[in-house]
Amino acid sequence: MRILLLTVVLGLAAGGVAIAQTPAPAAVDAWAEEIEGKQALAWAASENTRSLAVLKGDARYEGLYRETLAILGAKDRIPGVSFTGGQLHNFWRDQDNPKGVWRRTTLASYRTAQPVWETILDLDALGKAEGRNWVAQGRNCLLPDERHCMIPLSDGGKDASIQREFDSVSKAFVKDGFVLPEGIQVAAWEDKDTLLVARNWGEGTMTPSGYPFVIKRWKRGTPLAEAKEVFRGTPQDVRTMALVLRDPDGIHQATLALRATSIMEFELHHLTDKGPVRWPFPSKSLVVGLVAGKLIVQLDTDWAEQGLKQGDLAAFDLADLKADPVNARATLILRPTARQSIEGVSNTRNTLVVSLLEDVTSKATVFTPGREGWARKDLDLPTNASITVTTASLADDRLIASVTNYLTPATHWLVDAASGKMETLKTAPERFDASTHLVEQLFATSKDGTRVPYFVVRPKALRYDGSAPTIITAYGGFQFSMSPGYLPVAGKLWMEHGGVFVIANIRGGGEYGPAWHQAGVKAKRQNVYDDFFAVSKDLIARKITSPRRLGAIGNSNGGLLMGVALTQRPDLYNAIIPQVPLLDMLNYTRFGMGASWISEYGDPAKPEERAVLAAYDPYSNLRPGKAYPKVFLQTSSTDDRVHPVHARKTAARLKAYGYDYLYYESTDGGHGGNVGPEANSMVTAMEYIFFTQQLMD
Repeated sequence: MRILLLTVVLGLAAGGVAIAQTPAPAAVDAWAEEIEGKQALAWAASENTRSLAVLKGDARYEGLYRETLAILGAKDRIPGVSFTGGQLHNFWRDQDNPKGVWRRTTLASYRTAQPVWETILDLDALGKAEGRNWVAQGRNCLLPDERHCMIPLSDGGKDASIQREFDSVSKAFVKDGFVLPEGIQVAAWEDKDTLLVARNWGEGTMTPSGYPFVIKRWKRGTPLAEAKEVFRGTPQDVRTMALVLRDPDGIHQATLALRATSIMEFELHHLTDKGPVRWPFPSKSLVVGLVAGKLIVQLDTDWAEQGLKQGDLAAFDLADLKADPVNARATLILRPTARQSIEGVSNTRNTLVVSLLEDVTSKATVFTPGREGWARKDLDLPTNASITVTTASLADDRLIASVTNYLTPATHWLVDAASGKMETLKTAPERFDASTHLVEQLFATSKDGTRVPYFVVRPKALRYDGSAPTIITAYGGFQFSMSPGYLPVAGKLWMEHGGVFVIANIRGGGEYGPAWHQAGVKAKRQNVYDDFFAVSKDLIARKITSPRRLGAIGNSNGGLLMGVALTQRPDLYNAIIPQVPLLDMLNYTRFGMGASWISEYGDPAKPEERAVLAAYDPYSNLRPGKAYPKVFLQTSSTDDRVHPVHARKTAARLKAYGYDYLYYESTDGGHGGNVGPEANSMVTAMEYIFFTQQLMD
């Protein structure tokens, strides 16, 4: 709860190339909005054919594709694992298993160079046997042994999925077990024979965002239609779902209903025998853990009654909350400084582990509850890197932490959070020659004077004459932080050829905590874009690059950023790639899950908020006769989250206005692009061919 757009100008940096006129833009709206309509898919297929000829037809494409596939499909990648039922579980995808295999091994075997894996579920074999294009969306297993699991299966990568009960011991779907028909839904285990389900229960049970707001209790052996309602939000909510709190031994502690009144605001209701009881947390707060009977809460706003500040991490005694929630008192665990933010919170059996960003680099800190409060101890992990707790054991105090930066492959450490003892488990192989590059953190000054950090991954021998081909990316939304991470594909396909890669930590993200995010929402949205332009101009002013050599790429909300860059500052870029982008902001609430993002962007149905949206909306601000960079738009026919209409309508309008552009619409994969290494390698290779053509040639 709590990449890319590319624009290119052919020839001179100032101009686009006109092509034949097509019907007026309004004529495309109706058919483009049918997510899998025949006319829309036929149009997309035609666009794909044209664009593939330009990109795959480049003599360099095949080499880039093979290099990308060697990375994305490599079998010597570190298998990411989770502590599950006393073993280590992994979901693995490669060229032989593009849909993936759920498998497990022991810690002793995992320590070896060639672990011995036991297959639990083969998604490729399942899809073939059932004649379906199954894409896994994780698993939801009942603690503590995690034998009984609900497996969401999406047809083609959509957010909508069916859910089927699976037995991880017998490695088979449970005969006559729980099965939820396809839909947008969440199920929580209350016990082995009971699910709490939020889904479409019929007319009037889904929000405008496309999510459920009614929770029902479903007992094993009874028809789904006989499930009993236990909680109801309102139709104006974003969504409602159940949350079941258990201690490390799997003993039930509390059943809660989480009511999201916006995508960043929540109410928590304790479901008791006498009915729901609301706990008095601020709406901008989130439960992030349960340790030793203490409920851990992260604050995105001040809470004066409890003496807490925005960004704080605090604990409540769960027994006190259940007995008298109004008078339960909080204990402060951590208050980040102005330069810090909490990136992640995990818990082992007895400890709380916090990944803390300071100027966008990480450290990991262990907090242990005691009579005198929470004892604090920093883990002795490498510095100037990004630290992510990939899994934490509830059976003991072990965790696995991944440590990486832009030029250094990940190392996975096995850590005992209680003692601080650690050992190196795995180190990923290098995928490119990083010896020629270095990483710098620089700061740009935004339009309103705000200091904006960004990372430059550049050749050591860079000539400061503005000639370096440079790709910049950013996200800038939903309090998501872009912390340092290894760049294997960019390193191989771009940096080894002398290219520069830039990551901008703009407002709207979470790099400096909730305030950094809130400085970029709704009426303040232009700050996000001004920050991005400030970093771009700083790169040009330092003569790292120039508009002729600067390209940009962004994904989803980052795709919106790319659309704004295209329409507001086309003079700064010569290549832009919007991936699965939001682009029609005056209508975004009508498509996919768009209505759930009103708290981030604003409501186009409200005149004052519509005016803000209209000022930066990429689709309505496209104009004929402008010196736009060339654009490579990407989307998916099965994206039911953002909806391909954004990219389709924008491409059609660019064509109607006579601009040259490229467009690619995948036929599956959904918003997350879950299409396997070969298909992902094809798209990635096309992106770098596009950048190469527009920035290097």
